[in-house]
Amino acid sequence: MYFAALLARTEDGWEASDTELDDVETLSDLTDLAQEASVDEDTVLVYIEQEDAWFGILRVDGEEDPRIYVSDASAAARSSYGEILLTDELLGREPGAEDEIAALEELVDLDGTEDGEPDGSASSSATTTDRTTTRDADTDSDPGPGPDSHSDPDPESGSGSDYVPAGPIGELGILADFGVSEKDLLTLRTDALTEIADALGASEVLEAVR
Repeated sequence: MYFAALLARTEDGWEASDTELDDVETLSDLTDLAQEASVDEDTVLVYIEQEDAWFGILRVDGEEDPRIYVSDASAAARSSYGEILLTDELLGREPGAEDEIAALEELVDLDGTEDGEPDGSASSSATTTDRTTTRDADTDSDPGPGPDSHSDPDPESGSGSDYVPAGPIGELGILADFGVSEKDLLTLRTDALTEIADALGASEVLEAVR
């Protein structure tokens, strides 16, 4: 179950509203949503939570670049909303790395033959059959490589272009000027929004939209 809320700071305090994310597909979409709610280019916080799993905060201050914090990157990576916050920059990836890999995979067939390249199957079908028979016979005595020989990179090694670390990621001081220190932010787990709203003095306006 997901919950999303938007908190916009004004001269009189904070204004809260629940937020529909159905039309949000990218970080730019989410940033635009926050900027539209801004009053005189003041701070806007977008809070997204998946119950008992992870929460994320997007902070927008006027036209400045958005600031992001996610409580558990690996959990958020399994969510379509979490993926919006987990940008290449936040994860330390080269921008567009995944797109480049996908494009390369399309150029090469599963058998390692590039598109349009003849594989010579017609001229060597008899040889292939003989080799297959021999290989099948050898298989009975040779178990071959184990099931882990082509396994995914070890998550703890940090290798692999799609590696996402477990635990918090992003700007720990995202709410420091509002009374939520880095240490306090790291201790927040379930129902983090309630504690954040208490620190902001926005509990009453938030309760009205929950």
